[in-house]
Amino acid sequence: MARTAEQPGGAGRTRATSSRAGTTSGTQVVGRVAAVLQAVAAAGTAGTAEIARSTGLTRPTAHRLLTALAHEGLLDRDGTGHWALGFELTLLGAVAAQRYPAQDLATPHLRRLAEATGESAFFSARRGDEVICLERAEGSFPVRSHVLHEGLRLPLGVASAGLAILGHLPDEQLEGALAATRERRSELGPQHDDAHVRGLVAQVREHGWSLNPGRIVEGSWGMAAAVFDASGQPRYALSLTGIESRFRPPRQQQLGTALLDQAHRLSTALRTGRATS
Repeated sequence: MARTAEQPGGAGRTRATSSRAGTTSGTQVVGRVAAVLQAVAAAGTAGTAEIARSTGLTRPTAHRLLTALAHEGLLDRDGTGHWALGFELTLLGAVAAQRYPAQDLATPHLRRLAEATGESAFFSARRGDEVICLERAEGSFPVRSHVLHEGLRLPLGVASAGLAILGHLPDEQLEGALAATRERRSELGPQHDDAHVRGLVAQVREHGWSLNPGRIVEGSWGMAAAVFDASGQPRYALSLTGIESRFRPPRQQQLGTALLDQAHRLSTALRTGRATS
């Protein structure tokens, strides 16, 4: 009788354990797939070894996931063996874009910034503790900085876009973001430590715009202004990047004014759902 009473309970525990293991395994696979897609997007094109290295996966595991994603049309592989985002993602993205019109609304503001300043202009979005570069518009100045590109993901507080967003967060949220990104920022160098970030955030709170004085690549400077979503949260940013000589103090006020003007107009468009002139 004792064994009979124990058997259903034991079987229940086995089924529950198996279910939890299956859930954990499934979640792990989804996380790995997301990491692979994000790594390919950030790189533009990349080989299997590079994707494995950037995601922390073994090369065989990375190759299996890459091959499976290519089979579903989510990735493509060129003649050199490099992987790139696939056509199926453009279809999914087109459907998703209907729910998130921010990028379409941002495009004319990017172009105006690039035309008015001659610098490369960028539109970025916050997702969790990262900032993702979504779009760029080239300016007329012939010397450009290529540090930023579409798909690049950086922790909050590293580039000018993330600094601009941090500058508009309440202190409690700012400290939470610093704690969440501390390890990743430290991997990028001591110039990204908490003290440096807090100093640059203080400048955002004073001027409204952020300044990145060559902290990612020496000689490549950036400035940004936060863009607020329909609920009034600093979810996006417009930024400008270029060589140091184009971002020296005499010109910073001019660039900052242009950024704040277009960021305000885009924030208004996001709040009303209508493009502004």
